[in-house]
Amino acid sequence: MTRTSLLALTCLAASALIAPQALASDAVVLRETLLVDGAHITLGDLFTVEGEAAGVVVARAPEPGGRTSLTVEYVRRIAADNGLDWANAASVRRITVARDSQVIDAATLTDLLEGELFAEEGRVHEVRLSNTAMALHAPVDATGGLQIESLNFDPRSGMLVADITPYDGAQPVRITGRAYVTVDVPVLARAIPAGTEISDADIEWVSLRSDRLRPDSLLDPDSIIGLETRRALRPGEPLRGYDLQRPLMIERGELVTLVFEAPGIQLSVRARAMENAADGEVARFVNLQSSRTVEALVDGPGRARVGASPAASF
Repeated sequence: MTRTSLLALTCLAASALIAPQALASDAVVLRETLLVDGAHITLGDLFTVEGEAAGVVVARAPEPGGRTSLTVEYVRRIAADNGLDWANAASVRRITVARDSQVIDAATLTDLLEGELFAEEGRVHEVRLSNTAMALHAPVDATGGLQIESLNFDPRSGMLVADITPYDGAQPVRITGRAYVTVDVPVLARAIPAGTEISDADIEWVSLRSDRLRPDSLLDPDSIIGLETRRALRPGEPLRGYDLQRPLMIERGELVTLVFEAPGIQLSVRARAMENAADGEVARFVNLQSSRTVEALVDGPGRARVGASPAASF
C-alpha cells in the first residue's frame, strides 16, 4: 500500500469518527429576550434547550438591574462543548444579558430617609434627592435588607449624605440630597368668594416646607375661622392676615346711629358710613345734621360709638 493510500484511509477513518458527533449536535437558536433573575447565566438562559445542557453555567450574572456582554466565540464554544450547534444566523456580534431585579425607587428612598430623620430629629422633614431619578436594585428573590448604614445631616443647611444597602450582602450606595422641615398648615378646602365667612368645615390641613411659608402666614385655625374673606381665595394655599377681616357690620354708604355717652349725658344722631367697617373697628362717618366727619368705634350692626375726645366735633 502506498503512502498516499494510507493517508487517505486515515482521513476516512477520522471522518467516520467525527461525523456521528456532528450529527449528534442539536441546532439551537438564541432567545429573543436575554433576561436572568439569578446569580448565573446558563445555556438555558441563552438558548431554547432543556435537559442537562440547560443548566450549564456560562458566566456570572451582572448585579441586579445591570447588564453584561459575552463574546460570540466564547458562547459558541461553550455550546459546542455541550452538544449544541449555534449557527448565529442573525450575525450577532455580542450577546448582552440583563438581570431582573426589585426596583427601589426614589420615593421609597425618600420615605426611608424621612423616617430616619424623624427618629433622630423629632421633626418631620421633606427629603429631596440630588438625583430625583435615583433607583437601587435588589435580587428578585431578596426579602428585606434595605437599610441605612449611615446618615449625616446638617440642620442648618439641610444637606444630607446617606449610605444605603439595597439588600443583605450588597455594597452600600451613597445618596445625597437636602431635607426641609415641614409644618402642618390650615388652608381652605375649597375656593371661597370674597365676603364669605369661613367656618370650620372650610378648613383642611396640609404639610408644607417651612422655607416656603411667608412670615405673615396664619398657622392657628382660631385666627381664621369666623373671619371674612377680603377677596376670592383659592384652596390649598396658606392664608395671610391681609386675606381676612372680621365680618363687616357696616358697609360704606350705610345709614347708622352714632352714639356719644358721657356721665349724665347721652346723644345720638344719624350718620352715613364713609367706609366698610367690622365690629370693633374705627371708621369715618358723616354726621347728617352737622355735615362733620367724625371717627367712631363700630360696636354692632348699624351702630357706632363716639369717644369723649371727638365730642366737640360731634
